[in-house]
Amino acid sequence: MDDQEFSMIYLPRKIIEEAMKRGYDIESLVIDSIVEKLRIDPEEEVAIHIELAERYLDEARRYIDRGDPVQASEKLYKVAEECIKALAIELRTPEVEEAKREGRWWVKLLARAAERIAMLLNKAVIQHGWSVAYNLHVWGFHEASLDMDAIKVSPPTIEYLVVETKKIIQDRGTSHELLPVFMLPDPIKTREENLVNAKSNRTETPRDL
Repeated sequence: MDDQEFSMIYLPRKIIEEAMKRGYDIESLVIDSIVEKLRIDPEEEVAIHIELAERYLDEARRYIDRGDPVQASEKLYKVAEECIKALAIELRTPEVEEAKREGRWWVKLLARAAERIAMLLNKAVIQHGWSVAYNLHVWGFHEASLDMDAIKVSPPTIEYLVVETKKIIQDRGTSHELLPVFMLPDPIKTREENLVNAKSNRTETPRDL
C-alpha cells in the first residue's frame, strides 16, 4: 500500500497526554471522530476499516522483521480490532450504536461484537482471531512479556481473520441470503436465556431418593 495514501497530522502534546490518561488510542480516536463528523456512509466506513486492517498488518510484518515484539503485538491487535469494527458495521450489530453513544470502541464492545459475529455467522475464526489478538494486546504490548518466537506464531491467524472478513463483506455484497442482524435472533441473548433455563431446570429437578 502506498504511504502517500496516508497523511500525518500534528497534535499538541497536551492533547496526546490527556487522551492517553483517559485510555484513548490516539489514532482510533482521530479516525472515528472524523468518520462521525463527516457522516461517512456505512459502506465507505467498512472499507476504511478494512484498509486500516491491511495497513496495520503491513506494519506488524515490518516490526517482526525488525525484531520488535512489543510494537508487532500491538499492530497485530489493531488488525483484529479493525476487522471486528468492519464486520460489526457491515452486520449492524448493537455494539456499533453503543460505541457511538460511548464515543469510542471499548475493548468490551469489541469482544462482545466478536462473539456475536462469530455466533451469527457460525465462523469460529472470528472469535479465535480476536482472542489471539487480545492476548497479544495484553501480554505482548502492555505487559511486554512475549518474545519474538511467541509473536511469530500469530500472524497467520490474524491474516486469516483479514481474509475471512473481506470474504464475508464481499459475499454480503453479492448475495441476499445473509440477513442483517436486526432480522436475526440475538445469539448472546439466546445463549444467556438457555443458561438461565438450564439452571432453572437443575433447580427444579427432584433429588434422587
